[in-house]
Amino acid sequence: MKEIPLIYEISNEDRDTISLPQDIEFFPQEELPKELLRKDLPLPQLSEVEVVRHFTNLSLRNFGIDLGFYPLGSCTMKYNPKINEELAHLPGFTKIHPYTPEDLSQGCLQIIYELEKLLCNITGMDRFTFQPSAGAHGELTGLLIIKAYLKDKGERRNTVLVPDSAHGTNPASAVMAGFKTIEIPSDERGLVNPNILKKYMNKDIAVLMLTNPNTLGLFERNIEEISEIVHREGALLYYDGANLNGIMGYARPGDMGFDVVHINLHKTFSTPHGGGGPGAGPVGVKEYLTHYLPKPLVDFDGEKYFLNYNIPKSIGRVRSFYGNFSVLLKALIYIKLMGEEGLRKSTEIAVLNANYLKEKLKDIFNLPYPSLCKHEFVLSGKKQKEKGVRVLDIAKRILDFGIHAPTISFPLIVEEALMIEPTETETKYTLDNFVSVLEKINREIEENVDIVKTAPHNTPIKRLDEVLAVKNLKVKWG
Repeated sequence: MKEIPLIYEISNEDRDTISLPQDIEFFPQEELPKELLRKDLPLPQLSEVEVVRHFTNLSLRNFGIDLGFYPLGSCTMKYNPKINEELAHLPGFTKIHPYTPEDLSQGCLQIIYELEKLLCNITGMDRFTFQPSAGAHGELTGLLIIKAYLKDKGERRNTVLVPDSAHGTNPASAVMAGFKTIEIPSDERGLVNPNILKKYMNKDIAVLMLTNPNTLGLFERNIEEISEIVHREGALLYYDGANLNGIMGYARPGDMGFDVVHINLHKTFSTPHGGGGPGAGPVGVKEYLTHYLPKPLVDFDGEKYFLNYNIPKSIGRVRSFYGNFSVLLKALIYIKLMGEEGLRKSTEIAVLNANYLKEKLKDIFNLPYPSLCKHEFVLSGKKQKEKGVRVLDIAKRILDFGIHAPTISFPLIVEEALMIEPTETETKYTLDNFVSVLEKINREIEENVDIVKTAPHNTPIKRLDEVLAVKNLKVKWG
């Protein structure tokens, strides 16, 4: 791939980006504070089109969903409809300030109110807060709500149970909230076994955190019995909504017995994903926990929408203002455009695509849990490892074909794991091309293993020495 020079290397003092009238008065340089003067670093001089081309070329070196397939398990990296972006950029939305009075913010408050009602209907919960900025932030918020509820009851439960296949954020969030964690082993089906769960339940257990479908892409078929066991001991059931895309429209966490749920809007409801944000991780609760939600909530008195701060047992704010509003808006647009039948259809296609790929790939790799999956599945590269190739090598070779790598080496209960999630937005052509790429890589392992073990070859950054990078960490400050 052609090297892109630094912007200073293509700078030329004969070029200008803009020409301003001579009568414009500039802020005199001598009046600027000395610490703001940058005499040692002059700005590059380029024409406008050169600036545009430079940064466009740089942007194309970063892989994104608009450039290629993203089979990234548990992250639902699907297409973001551009109409969402168009509507979210209307001046009425982009130019409003969080401190705008309620009387002048009725449209924005209505959007939050309507989205809450829709998410309650989709998940079977009673109220939502939109303050959390992403999934892990939602987990922390949900656990703090549970902690406040238990304290209010005078209970000193201090332990959170998490399956061994759980997302890593689950135990991390529990510790952040001040709980201890205990790992529950999965059974031979990759599921939580009620008989095993019973052995861990006692009066110290505050919460069982579950993802359903779990990170193996399998639906917890004993969820009602699990719920009964947890609640019988006085503990609560938390739903990690990362995998809601696999059951949306067909099953609701609230109906399964979950007390608290967070949703990753950037996964299930098509808002932008990655790049550090902005994100949104709304948290929904059952009625008896609504008194502990962060404040304010948006309510409607029959005439106007208003911010309700009258939540006396609230855990308080978990971030500034009311959440990432533009993300909430895009999720509402997506839900409105899809409608109830559209959301169900997206789940159907996501599940169909995942099972199609699973059947196509199960003979190339090992399939440790051969059950019908939901939106994702996990393969094992044990056979390839025996030939000296790790899933890390395979993932890096996939990059050479213009496809992002799947999640690898997770969950930890699967040796050399490859977690694959095609989502509902990919065509059969894309899926078949992905299969052909993996077939080709598998042949290369037999015929030309070095090309796999030294990949990637076609990306801007080639193979890195990861061990050296860890041992010789170089961080430039300032």
